[in-house]
Amino acid sequence: MELKIFQKELELQSRGWIPTFHDVSKEIMEIVEASGVKSGTCCIASHHTTCSVMVQECSHDIDTFDLEFLQHDLLDIMRKMIPDFAEEHQYRHPGPIHAQFGRFVNEPGDFTSMNTDGHLRSVFFGRSETMTIKDGKLDGGEFAHVYFVDWDHVRARRRQLNITIIGTTENITPEERKWNNGEVINTLRKYTPEEKADMVEFTLQQQR
Repeated sequence: MELKIFQKELELQSRGWIPTFHDVSKEIMEIVEASGVKSGTCCIASHHTTCSVMVQECSHDIDTFDLEFLQHDLLDIMRKMIPDFAEEHQYRHPGPIHAQFGRFVNEPGDFTSMNTDGHLRSVFFGRSETMTIKDGKLDGGEFAHVYFVDWDHVRARRRQLNITIIGTTENITPEERKWNNGEVINTLRKYTPEEKADMVEFTLQQQR
């Protein structure tokens, strides 16, 4: 079974002023199809430290901020945990040395380092997701969409998303995929006879 590696980059434009949620599901599925891989994995990874990759249901309804309702619910929760960077010295980062480094790499101003909230949020969500490829299709279940989330809302920016597909061009049959012939695993706690024994002193109905 020959292993194949297929890699592509997606270029995206974030809007700034509010975190941007890019629905890249269509593009990821097209890349999987173009790879020719029938059985394998697809790694979807951010090139940036203030961005995340998220697999979640599409919420369909969109508000005036151009966010799906579920996305805005998520943003509301993140703002409670990690407030938007709105005031100088609200966070320890960035310090004076980091600000100087920003000037050295030709950042347009010190304000571009005021994205601590984006860095912290990306830590919570992580920068990548890995999904399974079955029969040449991305296996996201019935409702999953792939989102590239740019938490950095200091300014509009060009962003890059990296997709790496590893697998084989050969199909694996559904029967071959089944573990223990598809037996359903029962993970519920199994009580011992002693744990299930009646405690007469606490069972009023049986007291005489």
